[in-house]
Amino acid sequence: MAPQTYSCGMAGAGDPPEGTPEGAAGGGEDEYRSVVFDESFVRAARLQEYSARERMEDHARAVRTRHAWVRLGGARQAVLLAVLIVIAFGTAIYMGIRHPYRPPDPVTAEPLRSTVVPLAPTGAVPGGKPADLFARSPAAQYRLGAAGVNLPTVARTEHFSDGQVVSALTLVKDYLVRSSIDPATLTGGSIRPVGLLLTPSQLDQFDRSLAHPADDGRHAATGWLLRFAPGQVELADPNVRVSGTLSAAEISADALEVSADFTFAYAVRPAAAEGTAEQQASAASLFTVRRELRFRIGRDDLGDHRLEVLQSTLQAGPMSCSADASSALRPLFAGQRAGSAGPAGTDPYARGRPGTGLCGKLAATSQPSPAPPSR
Repeated sequence: MAPQTYSCGMAGAGDPPEGTPEGAAGGGEDEYRSVVFDESFVRAARLQEYSARERMEDHARAVRTRHAWVRLGGARQAVLLAVLIVIAFGTAIYMGIRHPYRPPDPVTAEPLRSTVVPLAPTGAVPGGKPADLFARSPAAQYRLGAAGVNLPTVARTEHFSDGQVVSALTLVKDYLVRSSIDPATLTGGSIRPVGLLLTPSQLDQFDRSLAHPADDGRHAATGWLLRFAPGQVELADPNVRVSGTLSAAEISADALEVSADFTFAYAVRPAAAEGTAEQQASAASLFTVRRELRFRIGRDDLGDHRLEVLQSTLQAGPMSCSADASSALRPLFAGQRAGSAGPAGTDPYARGRPGTGLCGKLAATSQPSPAPPSR
């Protein structure tokens, strides 16, 4: 039997050597003609066949999963990257505008709260020469002027050095001298040196208190400084007698609180008093003021040489209870009496902050003792 021969030229490129199996639909390229494996189809395939070398490795899988990023074309990757950049940039701008952690608002100073209490004498006000009056009064041992404002022994705090504490105390001393001892301030002169020591956020309250003083606990001019009624009172002796204490304490990592408790004794007389110089000198009387003040001094205030006045309590006499002590001090002079008039009335039905209507009695021991009889 003659051997069979097969002709490759008769079968299609895709046909098996035995030809097309019986019953198969079509042969050659006709079977796979509907399937097109173009380049985009290959790139989009989720499964990729390993190379021959990779399949030879132990435990190697036949195929691997292609990452979605790899399946994208270069142009599509660039577009997607650009979109992500735009979204991130827009989010950053939005968060910058709507950031939930805004920087803290600048700290504003608290308004000064003040109380002014006139002290009325029980009898006639003693008179005499200033030197004699001081010598016979509790102010006999007081120091003169700024020398009476002594700084205490200081020690550093947790967040402030001893030098910073001394600076805070010195700043308060400067304020006391300018507001309680300076003759220009006392007699209705310039008050600018006092205002220069205040934190800027308190200047509006300070200016209003001096321009329109009121007994409302916030706007008494005498809560900020001491001044006698202009044209009515003058100093019989420019040397003010002073005694008191200062103390400092740390209230936060950025602020110190300084407390001052001082008594000031003034020799006063009526302005333009008539008579000879001897008679005018003998017409003097003592006027005593006790000031209790509380200050706040921040870390930045030390460099700016400014302070914040938090609270002021003033007691002054001899005065009449009916005298308005919120605008200026109006002493009773030698030989005068307080009279029977009480403090100004307070209406409990009035809304808002009413006048305090406070008045106290001046102790007899605070007045100069009687002069010894002349021989």
